[in-house]
Amino acid sequence: MTPAEDPRIDLDAFVQPYLGPIVVGLCLVLLILLIAVIALARRTRRFDARLAGLTRGSEGQDLEAVLDSHLDKVFAVARELDELAARMAVLEAAQRRSFQRVGLVRYNPFEETGGNQSFALALLDASGDGWVLSSLHARSGTRVYAKAIKAGRADAGLSEEETAALGQAMA
Repeated sequence: MTPAEDPRIDLDAFVQPYLGPIVVGLCLVLLILLIAVIALARRTRRFDARLAGLTRGSEGQDLEAVLDSHLDKVFAVARELDELAARMAVLEAAQRRSFQRVGLVRYNPFEETGGNQSFALALLDASGDGWVLSSLHARSGTRVYAKAIKAGRADAGLSEEETAALGQAMA
């Protein structure tokens, strides 16, 4: 084989003048690849930390088992939330019918008795339904009267004290 037929000689002759720039280019490629490897190693460490956080307390389970258990917990919480919403609706309905507006006026209806031992008590629900309870205390005894209230209005005439107690309850 002659030197003219040998392809290495031609390749060597071609590469020889560009050998410096080729080495610099390969060093740059090597540097870029090294930076990429470092960045990927950092991302892998962060991913491992997040994975460890997800599987914390899983007693050696794989990620799929951990996610399944978390999904089961989420569905259980959703069911409990639905149950609580239903119970809350029942309680809210009952609460609207309970006494939540109260008015109390104590007074002395007779001058010969001491103290404000008589009273008018108004008990109303959210819609203003309920009753006014009046107690008249005298030396000879105590009398109690009740009057129904519908939507904030009495079905019978109210005394001045009963009207004041109803006004307090409605305020």
